[in-house]
Amino acid sequence: MRNGPDLGTALRARTATRHAARVSYDVAAVRACFPALRAGAAHFDGPGGSQVPESVAAAVAATLTSPIANRGRVTQAERTADDVVLAARQAIADLVAGDPGGVVFGRSTTQLTYDLSRTLSAGWGPGDEVVVTRLDHDANVRPWVQAAAARGATVRWAEFDPATGELAPEAVGRVLSDRTRLVAVTGASNLIGTRPDVAAISALAHDAGALTHVDGVHLTAHAAVDVRALGADLYACSPYKFLGPHLGCVVADPALLGRLHPDKLLPSTDAVPERFELGTLPYELLAGTTAAVDFLAGLGGLAGRAGDGGPESDRRARLEAGMAALEEHEDRLRERIEDGVRALPGVTVWSRAARRTPTLLLTFDGRDAADAYRFLAERGVNAPAGSFYAIEASRHLGLGDTGGLRVGLAPYNDDEDVDRLLAGLGEWLDG
Repeated sequence: MRNGPDLGTALRARTATRHAARVSYDVAAVRACFPALRAGAAHFDGPGGSQVPESVAAAVAATLTSPIANRGRVTQAERTADDVVLAARQAIADLVAGDPGGVVFGRSTTQLTYDLSRTLSAGWGPGDEVVVTRLDHDANVRPWVQAAAARGATVRWAEFDPATGELAPEAVGRVLSDRTRLVAVTGASNLIGTRPDVAAISALAHDAGALTHVDGVHLTAHAAVDVRALGADLYACSPYKFLGPHLGCVVADPALLGRLHPDKLLPSTDAVPERFELGTLPYELLAGTTAAVDFLAGLGGLAGRAGDGGPESDRRARLEAGMAALEEHEDRLRERIEDGVRALPGVTVWSRAARRTPTLLLTFDGRDAADAYRFLAERGVNAPAGSFYAIEASRHLGLGDTGGLRVGLAPYNDDEDVDRLLAGLGEWLDG
């Protein structure tokens, strides 16, 4: 498979008008940018971590081999590090329409959520309440449950409808009170794809005087995000789910972060957002994060990408176009998969919400989803089985800790991948 050096170049080579607002989604051009696809597998494992385009790997390598030091503005090495950090903060801010001064980086979203839960709960006590949902990944449940227990606060559970997969705002509203300090809710379920009405949930939380912590790890990979429109006080995401390196980030209003005082080393800065970042940041991973955001900004075919002469100031507009093009592409493939699996005997599709990401959870009458996982893997189709840390959701669906077969789409999936998946499932069920 051809390995294109740059998505923007590949797309513009196929675009008749350089200044067209959008072009049709060119999945062949996208796929050409991913060296891992040359191994031949059809990857439906994106929700657990996406493959990486060559431009992201190149950015990581270039940073590792450049003169680099702790951040500063005196030496070239210091300036390199500082520029990388500032660029990554701006890239994430553009991706989610946030403030770069409120972008915090950490080893993982789980680690950052634990750090925030300890910091926020320092002011909680008996009588205070925190709301979590059964729909969430455990990384947006257990840190808050454990922090509440440590402070003597009460945990309230918001339930989703297992028949539809929907988490209604009213389900959250019923467990709110004037003692609620925080509502933790997912932007999209990593197990069944449900996209709750986060804006409505945030409005209810704010009316009750509570903060909202939104786990956007799964949502950010599939849709244009605007943290202000969502009403998210704290928004978490992970670059490795949207074509970038392995790390996590949280986006918040710098004024909110300024009111929080995490534990830190005495000589480390008290500036925001640095006070939340323990130790030296992984500069190479931050450079890869910026490259991943730029790659997403190229998906819509807009001219003038950052990194090849285009102004960074229009990156948000390009991201909105890119994510709109991606969402349309992924939804079309999702519908093909849904139609295909419904024609197979004994298959249950648990992803049923009206608004959802292209993520399907499947179970099979009288058969183990883990066997399907292994059967497909032998045929070069990667679709893993499990509950994927969404343990509360899996149990609430009646699937216990086992879950099912998860089929998740990513920007590089195409119709041939779908054909291979459906053929493999059909062969396994016939066996």
